Amino acid sequence: MEIAEKALNYFTDHYEEKLDQYRDFLRIPSVSTDPEHKQDMKRAKDFLMAYLREIGFERVESFVTPVHPIIFAEKSAAIPEAKTLLVYGHYDVQPPDPLDEWISSPFEPEVRNENIYARGASDMKGQVMAVLAAIDAVTKSGELPINIKILFEGEEEIGSPSLGNFISTHRDLLKCDMVLNPDSGMSSPNSPSIIYGLRGLVYFELRIDGPKADLHSGVFGGNVANPAIVLSEIIAKLHNPDGSVAIPGFYDKVLPLTPEEKQKIAGAGNFEAETLKVTGVPRLFGEAGYTPLERAGARPTLDVNGFYSGFIGDGAKTIIPAYAKAKISCRLVPNQEPDEIYSLIQRHIASLIPDTVKATLFKHSSGPAYLAENAPGAKNLAWALSKTWNQPITYKREGGSVPVATTMQHVLGVKSMLTGFGLPDDAIHSPNEKQHLPTWKLGVKALIRFINSFGAPLDI
Repeated sequence: MEIAEKALNYFTDHYEEKLDQYRDFLRIPSVSTDPEHKQDMKRAKDFLMAYLREIGFERVESFVTPVHPIIFAEKSAAIPEAKTLLVYGHYDVQPPDPLDEWISSPFEPEVRNENIYARGASDMKGQVMAVLAAIDAVTKSGELPINIKILFEGEEEIGSPSLGNFISTHRDLLKCDMVLNPDSGMSSPNSPSIIYGLRGLVYFELRIDGPKADLHSGVFGGNVANPAIVLSEIIAKLHNPDGSVAIPGFYDKVLPLTPEEKQKIAGAGNFEAETLKVTGVPRLFGEAGYTPLERAGARPTLDVNGFYSGFIGDGAKTIIPAYAKAKISCRLVPNQEPDEIYSLIQRHIASLIPDTVKATLFKHSSGPAYLAENAPGAKNLAWALSKTWNQPITYKREGGSVPVATTMQHVLGVKSMLTGFGLPDDAIHSPNEKQHLPTWKLGVKALIRFINSFGAPLDI
């Protein structure tokens, strides 16, 4: 593939320039959840729109939403009958807190030991810049073999509240043959991966209210129920001793793993050792009867994501807190409907509330699981990844949730190819987030081969 070789050489020759553009993007603190960063969100949007125009997209525009703008761009192939690829990404990032745990500033990228450190370096500004660098290399080295459409949102880290409506009302604009979603990662630097399954999500909050204000524990202790204790007891009853979720009916519609799927999942490598290394825990824990890899993507979960009550400052303050609250999420697998699971949760928690307190339960967000083994273009992507790494690819069902994949399948009728070049130790959503640059470079090269493969026969 002559054009691919030219494009690969172009990227190699312009790598430092692409790395500088990557750094410029990382310097913008595009934290979507914080109103104080609204102008930074606009700066990130403007940066991408300018970059898209710079690399030759003929149509680049933004669409106003109730929260943050959506970017659409389009570049046409040289031949009219070319296939159309839609690339999804997001330009918002998580808050950088806690700031005192960062070795370098979260929004002043720093390269150390072949890694670039900054908030968004992996999730997902690094993946966005990899795609754009690949497109630029292909277009600068010859004729683009496919039409490319871009859909970048600024609300993924807050649940994409505007995206579903935008996709539903812009079907014709987004019409395509293939969808590439690089918002994913790899098991290790030597294991290029295609993600064929994602878990869904139900995220809710439980608040327990006791006295109308904090009380002196010496005066009122023993006569007034403590909301923190009540909430702790409820949370403790959400799991069985074997690690399974104790909510009645929670597993009723979960599809069992076939022997073939178990074999495919097992091919993703030594996940247990890598997880122990990344997390620092002494031993893994989870639902009995399943391997860590199976639990990571093919089994549902329930986790406490945050817990707050009473005095949490330094020193001592003897009170019975007025309230306690917990943020809780369930990761769901195919056949589990988010609304149905939430109803089961409501019913079970209601049965655990004593009459000495008041309880409020409300849902923050939800989305179904996703399963797609035969997405259009997946064969080309698998070839490009394998050719670049000189390794067989691995297929994974991943634990995270990417609701846009399900939305696109339902609305546009096209399954998404899910891949990416982040690694398990990239600390996404945590202090010292990073992207391994040698892996990022290989990722760009794989995307160059993928884009070009539609314009020439596959050499497989």
